Parts: sequence; structure tokens; C-alpha cells
Amino acid sequence: MRLDKWLWAARFYKTRTLASDAVDGGKVKLNGVAIKPAKEVKIGDRLQVRVGDQDWEIVIQGLNEQRRPALEAQLLYEETPASIEWRARVVELRRLAPTPVAEHKGRPTKRDRRQLSRVREF
Repeated sequence: MRLDKWLWAARFYKTRTLASDAVDGGKVKLNGVAIKPAKEVKIGDRLQVRVGDQDWEIVIQGLNEQRRPALEAQLLYEETPASIEWRARVVELRRLAPTPVAEHKGRPTKRDRRQLSRVREF
């Protein structure tokens, strides 16, 4: 089975085109090696997949030619314990980190300009 088709069937990417582009872009590695989208995968192969800001390390457990519901798609692979731990750590760090907030949106108001000029006078 083609790698891009398996990634689509396992619901890592919404379309085969997105899966193919991700493989071409080096976001997917098969057994630690960058490959092409048409590479044949088999049960037991180890994949490293980057989807957005999430990194997955998985072992292929099954092949399916069709895209099935998410619960069935999760049966096609098994995530490694190291990957589960790493993703949990990233989620925790993201939760603890302060979110940057843009204080100034657009042009300053008249009040903002007055406050800025007061600060500049000192």
C-alpha cells in the first residue's frame, strides 16, 4: 500500500494530496529515512509523522484501502510509549506557558497617544 494513501486512511491528513505534500516536504520518515509518497508500506514499519505542531512516532499495525471512521483508523497504528510521553510533555508545557497577547491593535487612540507622549517627556 502507498504511504500517502495509508496516511490518508489512518486520518493523519485530510486528503491524499496533503499527505503526499507532507511526505515530499520531509514531514514523514519511514524507518528513519525520508522517502517518496509512492513508497510501499507494510505492517511493522515505523513512521515519524509531523502534523502541524505535533510529532508522532508510530508502528503500522494494519492496512486499509478505504478511509474509515476515526475509531477504526486508530486501529491501523500503535503510538510508541516515547511518543506518547513526548506529546504529553509538549501539551503540559503549552498549557503552562503564557500566551502572547497583542496589546495594540491598529492605530493608537487619542488617549493612547497622550499616554505615549507623557512617557516620552521623561
